[in-house]
Amino acid sequence: MISEAAAVEPVDELAEQVSRTTGLSADVSRRVVADVLAYFTETTEEYVRRRHRELQTYGARNDEIFARLGTELRHWPVRSPELSARQLRRIVYG
Repeated sequence: MISEAAAVEPVDELAEQVSRTTGLSADVSRRVVADVLAYFTETTEEYVRRRHRELQTYGARNDEIFARLGTELRHWPVRSPELSARQLRRIVYG
């Protein structure tokens, strides 16, 4: 039986894979994995609000933004429920 201390955490295993396949050092690989995981811990609501602000900054209109957000969420690696434009508006504006 493997002790808990000797068990490899999935994050460590992923960092080792990144290091092996990219040639990055173990420290840099752990930092990259931690950054990616932190990025994907954002909730759907946080993501929608952040992207709405970003897209508004570039002059996009709400109709364009909500259509784009719907598409982005369908392809987001972390699954979110299908949201209508109305539901997306409610997330942004309450």
